[in-house]
Amino acid sequence: MRWTDIADTRCSIARALSVVGDRWTLLLLREAFLGARRFEEYRANTGAARHLVSERLALLVEHGVLERVRYSDRPARFEYTLTDKGAGLHPVIVSLLAWGDRWMPHEDGRSLTLVHGPCGATVTPELRCPDCDGRIEPAGTRHVVAGTARTGTLA
Repeated sequence: MRWTDIADTRCSIARALSVVGDRWTLLLLREAFLGARRFEEYRANTGAARHLVSERLALLVEHGVLERVRYSDRPARFEYTLTDKGAGLHPVIVSLLAWGDRWMPHEDGRSLTLVHGPCGATVTPELRCPDCDGRIEPAGTRHVVAGTARTGTLA
């Protein structure tokens, strides 16, 4: 299979990667969650070249992850804001943050701490079962591939 065909597969992971599977795109999403709205904020905060920011923002708008909103007519200027679809990526971004903090820590410590707004507690994201509230971990999760007899665990 060619990389360009990945968006057409049945696999949800592959289809998601066709939109957000690029390092610059993930950094742009980080910035969106940190409050960036304008092109220059995205460019300055990621260090990406102008053409990369432009291409990735256009892709995110095309797929409904960000919305391009005009904030000035003369000259025409736009902001990029998260849609509900984009906000749905929050667990992905904070999970990458937690993984990086655990497995690739910087010598100067964390660059970002997650704080639960309502109570002020510092939080680390984790997956939990909606029925029993147990932690979802690879060794305790069975994966069933649709339309096949394939099942397995990731541990």
